[in-house]
Amino acid sequence: MKKYLIIAAVIIVIVVGFILIQNNKNAAEIQEQLSNIQTEAARIDSLTATIGETGTVRSNQTAFLTWRSSGNVENVLVEVGQLVQKGDILAELDETSVPQNVILAKADIHSAEQALEALYDSFDDSAIAIAYERVQEAWKTLEYAEDNLWNLLQPYKQASIDQAEANLVLANERVEKAQADYDRWENSGNEVLIATMKAALAEAQLAQDSAENTLYVYTHGPSEYTIANYEADLEVARTNYEAAQENYDEILLGADNKQVEAAEARVTAAEITLEQMYIRAPFDGTITDIDILVGDEVNVGTMAFRLDDFSHYLVDVNISEIDINRIQPGQDVSLTFDAINDGIYEGLVLEVGQVGFQVQGVVYFEITIELLNPNDLVKPGMTSGAFITVEKLDDILIVSNRAVRSEDGDRVVYILEGDEILMKVVVLGASADTYSEVISGELEVGDLVILNPPTSLFDNGMSGFRGMGQ
Repeated sequence: MKKYLIIAAVIIVIVVGFILIQNNKNAAEIQEQLSNIQTEAARIDSLTATIGETGTVRSNQTAFLTWRSSGNVENVLVEVGQLVQKGDILAELDETSVPQNVILAKADIHSAEQALEALYDSFDDSAIAIAYERVQEAWKTLEYAEDNLWNLLQPYKQASIDQAEANLVLANERVEKAQADYDRWENSGNEVLIATMKAALAEAQLAQDSAENTLYVYTHGPSEYTIANYEADLEVARTNYEAAQENYDEILLGADNKQVEAAEARVTAAEITLEQMYIRAPFDGTITDIDILVGDEVNVGTMAFRLDDFSHYLVDVNISEIDINRIQPGQDVSLTFDAINDGIYEGLVLEVGQVGFQVQGVVYFEITIELLNPNDLVKPGMTSGAFITVEKLDDILIVSNRAVRSEDGDRVVYILEGDEILMKVVVLGASADTYSEVISGELEVGDLVILNPPTSLFDNGMSGFRGMGQ
């Protein structure tokens, strides 16, 4: 019996010892957790709420220009990186290689104009004829001025340059011979022969100067002064043509409008057909890609150029349906780029999509952001991070997002009051990356909010835990 009592006493001692050790261990762990608590006082401050997504940069306008007729490319008049204006001719087809309807368009234009003229035979034929003749003359002058300027700006072929160099060599030889002849007879006393030799030398020198000038123009292009004169001639011709056309139109006011419109439509149709030989710039921009070479055989729809308008840069961003109603045109945007280090750019919401689309079951809306301060580092196609400022509040109670927990469906924070940890319910409003607005609840200004509440302290419902040895 005594033996059993001793065993029981030993067991009791072991159990009590284990409980004491475990309690001391738990107390030590709790004490360590409490010593690592970080707090921050709840305060009145401002809050900027943003929505962040990624997007892609694009130019303000992009056009992929294709041929509207088949044929062989005769001229490519631009190069990659060149600035062009709306209406500029970028390339043209060889007239002999295009379909017959395009070739006949020139004749159709003239016949259509003649038909238009015939409409007005009963309206002062003499005045109409004179006005029409002036239009034709002005048009021919305008075409001549356009052709002259175009030809002036074309690079000379190597064969022409080689010929000019050969001509200069011959001119130099002629001068040397004329100079030698003159030197030989200069002191002969034969005045007639000397005068003849001198005239021959002067003529040879003039031919030499002409050959030198021709070679210089062929190799260096025309001077700015020459180009300006040709451009001035073109502007005068265009002004005269427009004035002649306007005068002619005024004389025709008495004709039947429907018949006039039909005849004019015929002229326009012929002009449109003739335009199939050319590719023109549809807007001001920069040539960013060229897919054709001189001599290429092309068909309708063959790709020729890409044209981009870099006057504005835009960023397209997809926003989920959860956030789309918080975004409005005019909101500020901060933009960053993966390819640009340490660069933050300013933007503005330009457009907000009205129709959503699904991506893997999630509904998105596209918004367009204008980049306000682009530089040479920004390029179309780059990926951009967009942070849209959707709300800015001042003088509000804020709390760190690190401190907020969920408890039985409520948002709660834990505060340190003296040596006691208390739980307080909060109702949140606007939220940013690190802070949220507290619109109601139990939290007050100055409360020491625990940023890293030790969750193990509350697993057993210890919402009013008293620590620090208490």
